[in-house]
Formats: sequence, structure tokens, C-alpha cells
Amino acid sequence: MCSMSGILRGMETQTQVKRMLVQALDRVRALLAGTGFPHRTAVAEAVCATFGFTDARGAPQRGTCLKALRELEAAGALTLPPPARRTGPKRPRRLGAPVPVPTAVPATVEDVQGLCLERVTTAAQRQLWNELMAREHPRGAGPLVGRQVRYLIGSAHGWLGGLGVGAAALQLAPRDRWIGWSVPQRRQHLHRVVGLSRFLIRPSVRCRNLASRVLHLALARLPGDFQQQYGYRPWLVETFVDVAQVAGTCFRAANWIRVGQTRGRGRQDRARAAAETVKDIYIYPLAPAFRVQLGLPADGGRGPRGPAAGLEAATWAQQEFGGARLGDARLSRRLVRSAALQAAQPGRAFCGIAQGDGPAMKGYYRLIDHPDAAAVTLEAILRPHREQTLRRMQAQSRVLCVSDGTDLDYSGLADCAGLGLIGTNQTGAQSRGLHLHSTLAVTGDGLPLGVLRVACTAPAPKPAADTRRAPAIPIEEKATFGWIQAQRDCVAAAAAMPQTKLVSVMDREADFFELFDEQRQHPRVDLLVRAQYDRTLEGEPRKLFAAVRQAPVAARVQLQIPRQSARPKRAKRQARPARAARPATLAVRYQAVELRPPPYHRGKAPIALWVLHALEEHPPAGVAPVEWFLLTTLPLATPAEAIQGLRWYCRRWRIEDWHRVLKAGCRVEA
Repeated sequence: MCSMSGILRGMETQTQVKRMLVQALDRVRALLAGTGFPHRTAVAEAVCATFGFTDARGAPQRGTCLKALRELEAAGALTLPPPARRTGPKRPRRLGAPVPVPTAVPATVEDVQGLCLERVTTAAQRQLWNELMAREHPRGAGPLVGRQVRYLIGSAHGWLGGLGVGAAALQLAPRDRWIGWSVPQRRQHLHRVVGLSRFLIRPSVRCRNLASRVLHLALARLPGDFQQQYGYRPWLVETFVDVAQVAGTCFRAANWIRVGQTRGRGRQDRARAAAETVKDIYIYPLAPAFRVQLGLPADGGRGPRGPAAGLEAATWAQQEFGGARLGDARLSRRLVRSAALQAAQPGRAFCGIAQGDGPAMKGYYRLIDHPDAAAVTLEAILRPHREQTLRRMQAQSRVLCVSDGTDLDYSGLADCAGLGLIGTNQTGAQSRGLHLHSTLAVTGDGLPLGVLRVACTAPAPKPAADTRRAPAIPIEEKATFGWIQAQRDCVAAAAAMPQTKLVSVMDREADFFELFDEQRQHPRVDLLVRAQYDRTLEGEPRKLFAAVRQAPVAARVQLQIPRQSARPKRAKRQARPARAARPATLAVRYQAVELRPPPYHRGKAPIALWVLHALEEHPPAGVAPVEWFLLTTLPLATPAEAIQGLRWYCRRWRIEDWHRVLKAGCRVEA
């Protein structure tokens, strides 16, 4: 037999049950020797009764006790009877006939008569639930594991579906990171997390918003029903969405939070075969203060946090860059130290900042001098900052995702490889460098929350052999595809913050049909784009600009117009004069329009948008008036909404400030 100290050393983490059994090992052995137990479950029941292992409801903790006993047996501390043998797979009891198809189900949930949830408590209800799941759910009727609550979705039209809640996954890395708990905390409180294991809206039912309404009803009932049956209330619900079969729209509509993806292993994948499909992981907090109840900080884990939290001089670098996955933990620590030093003197080269510290200089240049195939990439370096930015966004009710591009000119670096063509002047001289496309998250008042996305590319000229006209070139091969990628990234970010409304704010380069069509297909994030082209409209003889100019003035508003630096002409980009900052009073007009698709998208339907027109009626002498045309998917039903949209567009200059800081403050082109 092993010694007690050896057993304690062999177990990495001990729950209270395991510790008590180890400390009373002689007593456990005597219990095993004195009674002939037919199987291991009987041993666990006897041990629970002897030591008083019960849950919050007073029920024996058989599962926890059985696991501890198996680990003691594996360590050589005791011998258990053989496990009970099953004669075959346990089959759920069913009706034996299909459940009748519901009749005359309305097209929208508001018209459904008698919509209700019936908790499954009787044998007849259990058979009905099993029949529905076995015949119509992709994963069948189960069995579910752990403590369970089942519901049937009833109505005057018939049975519309059902759902079932069981135990949560024992380990789930994205969930555990999002919660922020330790392994001991997870083992102690995992029973407070339950899993939505089955959710079925019957295939024959086509009713808009029914799934999200049912989820709302179920989440409102579940805590009370669970407490009535098991003696305590759960704090969180988790579920998995197989995106290969469904999009998960109902979960996002019901304010569930997407926290990551599975690895495709499943609950019983001891061989790590990863035979399951990869699924999205969604979580819904039933208790808003669950982290505090866990003994964690209110802003711990991956939950919402304030704009300034953790940004003190001594801690910000660790928060924004710590844990970056660069292939080596030493590189991550070096990144944090380098960022802290660079931020103290952002305009200087690192050799000057290091002040003769040879190891610091050598470590910095080793950090940035990695081949393209290495783990040290721009995306990997910024990933921790992106995660913190997402958390700051979650704490806001509205976030503006401002996107824009800028060129980094490295024409003076003749020996630098990997640069692209960023422009050609009137003499034919070419400029070499990189194109930087960024998305900056700001509040509605313009407070920066962080950089959500950065893409750095080396533009390549169109090959002479490529004779395709622009309409024949796929959008994925065009430079404008970067705007669609930015919009898709915002949509992906929105899945993690269902209670935060995101708006993409973009300048004139983003005025192209494919971007608005992208938003129409994925409408989770609204668009606010300055119009560049005077388009033809559906059902309107006048073009876009003339049509909105004829609309009545809805309001007048005074705004601060920021300064604008001069910009030379480069390739197809027009020159831009300098402009001093000044206040301006703008007349505001707006109207609903339908943009007609271009000829090469003739098969697509027109896109319904609002156009917002702002005109400075009395500019200073010798100054061109400000005139903006803004296209948006935001509803502009009132003058107040139009003025709000105009103010949000003015936050677009925050990203120009960001690019100016990079170039003038950090001297990234030097």
C-alpha cells in the first residue's frame, strides 16, 4: 500500500472530498473490508453516508466520491469491486409513434396562440419529449448527463419542440478563460454551470423569432425550476452550436455570448480523436454578478471592464501584451518589457531608449527579427490587446468601429525587401511601402477603447498580362476587399457582446455596392459610410445627391470641424488642401432611398438605406463649405436620430488621430 504522503504528492489538485478520504484512508479500507458491495456505485453511496458527502440539496455526491475512489485505487491505496456490467445500451422510453405535426402555425411568433413551456415531470411527458428528440433532433434523445431539467414547447397549434438542460462540460478552455476561474474554483463551482444539451424547433415549423422567444422563456424559468428540483440556482448556461448545420442566430438574438470554439473532441474523447465537428460555444449569465459570487473581481476573466481599468503606468503593458502566443514564453515577456520601454519615449529608436542596455537591445531586435513562418506576427502581438479591447467594448451600450487605411512610405529604404507599390506621382516616380488598414473602437463620445484590427499589406501592381476589366475581377482580389474584411471582423466581434450595439464608420473609399450587400447578408453591425458616388436610385428619377438636396431641412446643428492636413496627389488619389479646425453650422436633411445595383450585379435586389445630407450654408469668406453625404443602415426616422448619426460620423477623425500618432509621434516611417 502507498503511504498517505505519497498519495498526496501524486494528486495535483485536491477537492475537499478527496482530501477527507485520503486523511481517513484506514476508515475507508475498513468499510470496504466489512461489507460485500455488489458494485462501485454501492461503495460510493456507503462512503457518502459515512462521511456526510451531500450537495446543496442534501443528495449524496456519488459522482464526486466515485471519482475520488477510482483515483485512490489507481494510486494503489485500495481495491474496489468490479464495475457493474450493463446488459446493453439504455434506450429512452418513447411513445412508439410520431408526434402529430402542429397545424396552422403562424409565420411570426407574435401570432402564435398559447405559446408556453411545459416542464417535463410525468412519465407521459418524458415519453413525448424522448419521441420528439429521437425522431427530429440531430443528436437524438440522449441520454443527458448530470442534473437535468426538460421542457416541451406547447401551443394551441400543437407541440412545437422541446429543450433539455444537463450538466456542463467538465473542462472547456474558452469558457474557463472567459469566466476567469482557477482549477480549484472550477471544481468547487462547476455545478453552478448547466448545459443546454438539446434545443429543438421542429423542422416542420417555420415561425420567425420563435426560437429566440422560446430561449427567453426558458431562461426566465430555469433558475426557479432548477432550484425547486435540486435546491440551488445555476449561475450560467452554456451551449454548443454546430455552425456546419445552423448559424446560431437565435442565440445571438437572445443575447447569448459567443466565447470561442470547441476542438471537436466531445465529452468522451479519451483517445483525442477529435471525431466531433467544431462548434461555437455560447454562454448566458443567469446571475449578472456571478464572478463576485465566485470570489473573482467583477471585471475578471474575459467579461466587461471599464475604459481605464488596468491602464496604470506599472501594469498597462502586461495587460495589453502579456500572454501573447509567440511560440516561447520568453518572447512574450520580452514583448511586455519592450512595449513598456517604448511607450515611455515613443518618438525615439529603441537603441536610444535602452540607454546602453545591451541585453535589452539584443532581446528587442531578436523579437522583431523573425521569419514570416514564425509565431511572432503582427496578429499574434496584438491579440492580447484585441481581447482587452473587446472587453472594454462589452462594457458599452454603443461602440463605433472606425475603419480607415493609410500608407506607410519607406521609399528611402532601398535595400528593404517585402515592400509594395503605394503610389506613383506625375513624373512616374514610384513610392514603395506598406498599406495599413486599421479599425479603432471608440465610444459614441469619441473615447478610444482600443485597436480592434490591423492589417498590413504590400500592394502589388496589376500584372500587365491581366487584361480583365474591373467588373470581371472578384472582389476578393481587389484592394477594396479590405473594407469587407473589416466589416466581417466587426460582425465576429459583435457575437461576443450581444448587449452592445456596433456601428462601422467608414470614409468614401468604402462606398461600393458589395460592402452594403455584405451588411444586408449579415446585419448584426450597422454601416455609416460617407458617399463618394452620385448613384442612380430605384424608383427615383433624380440621382442620389440631387434627391436628398431637395428634401426639407430637418434640423440645424453646430459641429466642430477638425483640422485637415494637406495631402498630395498620388496615383488615382486626389490632392487634398489643408483645412484649419473651426466650428460650423450645418443644415441637416435625410430620406430613405434604395440603391440600384451596378450592371455587373444586375441580379441582386436594390439595397434599402438612409441618406443623410449635411451642408454648411454660411461658410467663412474664401473657405469652401462643408458638404457631406452619408449612407447608413441606421434608422433615421427623426431629426434627433439624424443628428446623432452626423455626430457619430465626426468620430471618424479619431482614426486619423491614430494614424497621425503612429507617423508623427511614434515615427513608424522613420
